[in-house]
Amino acid sequence: MLTYCVRRLIWRCENIPRTSLCCRIAFARQRCSTATPVRSVAEDSDHTKTLMQLCTDRYYIASGQLHRDSFQRGTNCGYGPLGMELKKNVLEQWWNSVIGFRAEVFGISTLHTSKDRTTERDGQLRVVDTENLRQILSQRELSKDQLIQKLQTHIQNGASVRTSLFQGALEQYVPSLELVNRKLPFGLAETGLCFQPSGGPSCPDEVTQSSLVWFCSPRTSSQWLDYWARHRLQWWRKFALGPSDFSCSVITEEELAGRASRGVKIVYNFPWGQEALETLLSRGDAELLQTHKSARNKLQCLDGRKSVVPYAISVTGNLERGVLAYLYNSLQQVKKVDSKQRLQQRKVLKLHPILSPVKVALDMGRGATVELRQVCEGLLKEFLEGGVSAWPGYLETMPTSMEQLNTKYDEMGVLFTVVISDNTLESGLLQVRSRDTTIKETMHISEVKNFLARYISAAQNI
Repeated sequence: MLTYCVRRLIWRCENIPRTSLCCRIAFARQRCSTATPVRSVAEDSDHTKTLMQLCTDRYYIASGQLHRDSFQRGTNCGYGPLGMELKKNVLEQWWNSVIGFRAEVFGISTLHTSKDRTTERDGQLRVVDTENLRQILSQRELSKDQLIQKLQTHIQNGASVRTSLFQGALEQYVPSLELVNRKLPFGLAETGLCFQPSGGPSCPDEVTQSSLVWFCSPRTSSQWLDYWARHRLQWWRKFALGPSDFSCSVITEEELAGRASRGVKIVYNFPWGQEALETLLSRGDAELLQTHKSARNKLQCLDGRKSVVPYAISVTGNLERGVLAYLYNSLQQVKKVDSKQRLQQRKVLKLHPILSPVKVALDMGRGATVELRQVCEGLLKEFLEGGVSAWPGYLETMPTSMEQLNTKYDEMGVLFTVVISDNTLESGLLQVRSRDTTIKETMHISEVKNFLARYISAAQNI
């Protein structure tokens, strides 16, 4: 019914009010989502197994690279085509929400490795030349103390690998002052790969981090921390099917361990417990002064008429864990009875329309195969040129029923399925099925692209 109403509005009005379409899409998501039931430990475990299997089967996680521990940590998982697209969409939306939200935020890019970073600041992980290391170990004439000394020197000379993006923003602080005429506040944002100790002898964890470092007056740092905490929580909830699973919690003094005066976490309630998606810390000015060797004169900015060394507020996110949170949050398992009174379970990945890796899947029904494929290819090209991600299901060679296709596309999170049939060749009409309502309707082929573009555009404002 929702899709039908939206289509009627598009047909009747050339300049459809955006708020009207937004309300209808929001209503559909609210109608399709149900209150999260209280699940037992066994049900939570089953939910995790189901999601892991779905991610492997439906091209989100690369086959053979999925382990339960790394999956739950959101690290060291190779992405498949849909997983990579989902991650790209989350990254893009994060970037737009920070860079496009305030004019005083600027994007930067820093190096993964550096020779200049000291051991005290960022020396947990270093890159060493294994050949040189092997040569040192082969020198049998060295005493134990000499060997240890040579190994330490070799390790210290290796480039340090970044474990966070915070330090890079501190280093970019002074060159960025001219952009803002030395006026506070302003921020530097970046996304990129970081390496973190795995807590064991295995390789370091690879984590895609998002980072915003907000430089502000010391007197307003507490208010700015609260401001960004509200903004970030609203952003995470914007794309959630069940917003209540995302929450905000205060970081205790024990967790801060002297790193900051105050801290807040945006967390997601996973089956195994709460995990931080973003961490916000009010870090003062000590690290900024240390980075620039306490050169106060060149660090000072204007706070009104007063010159001050700014405080730094860091907003650091784990995007792999964020992708995992949205996957958990969007998976619905709905039990239904079919026409033969058999109990079936429908698994649907109800990702937000903006985050869904595939907006539309194209398939063929009955009719002349060659002609139908030509129509599909033309429509696919039209979608891609319009920026609508499409899945070429018509290229599938294995015979599959429409019920099986719908099951597959629901698990992939595809928003709409378009079926081209013999009727399309005769009258230009095709069938469109909605993932969220399961309603099938007839639409003219010339209107499909426009309908999808308007639907996705309106979903941006939900």
